[in-house]
Amino acid sequence: MDDKQKEDNKQEFLKLVKDNIHREGIDELMNWLVTTDFFDAPASSKFHMAEAGGLCKHSLNVYKRLLELAINEWGNENVNLETITIVALFHDICKCCFYKIEMRNVKENGEWVQKPYYSIDDPLPYGHGEKSVYIINGYMRLTREEAIAINWHMGGFDKRVQGGDLSFSSAYYKFPLATLTHIADLMATYLDEPKTN
Repeated sequence: MDDKQKEDNKQEFLKLVKDNIHREGIDELMNWLVTTDFFDAPASSKFHMAEAGGLCKHSLNVYKRLLELAINEWGNENVNLETITIVALFHDICKCCFYKIEMRNVKENGEWVQKPYYSIDDPLPYGHGEKSVYIINGYMRLTREEAIAINWHMGGFDKRVQGGDLSFSSAYYKFPLATLTHIADLMATYLDEPKTN
């Protein structure tokens, strides 16, 4: 993605936050966010949106998918736009300052050349969804529904689930927004975002 696309995505993100989120602490959260690499970071190291600006674009894609799913499920009049915006735009805030660019040797046309790639350097190894909740709650209070949706947005891909924790199943029954958030994340990742590598 070029610099103009990255800037357009950043401005769309900032406008959604300004228009839809009016909760105490949002200004502090945004003041922190703009000091990070959020708008330049990739969404993953080698899968979906593994490119500069991918994290912001992925968050916007999840927002569009989650809003559509919520309206289809509950009707436009029953959708809390502030909640949808918070959950979608900040579900992967844990990826701020998470990736770094390193070089590796790759063989091209029989010659070894150095190529950049994203590696993981996590300064706060707190998990994934739970780390996003932790970061957001440091600035702005989440509702229980929002916290559960962000915490369990990875579903069966969550390392806790892979280790045997099945709490996400109960969360999905009790908090339908969590289910829709996981589905929106999957749709954005696999339908809207081509695999980069």
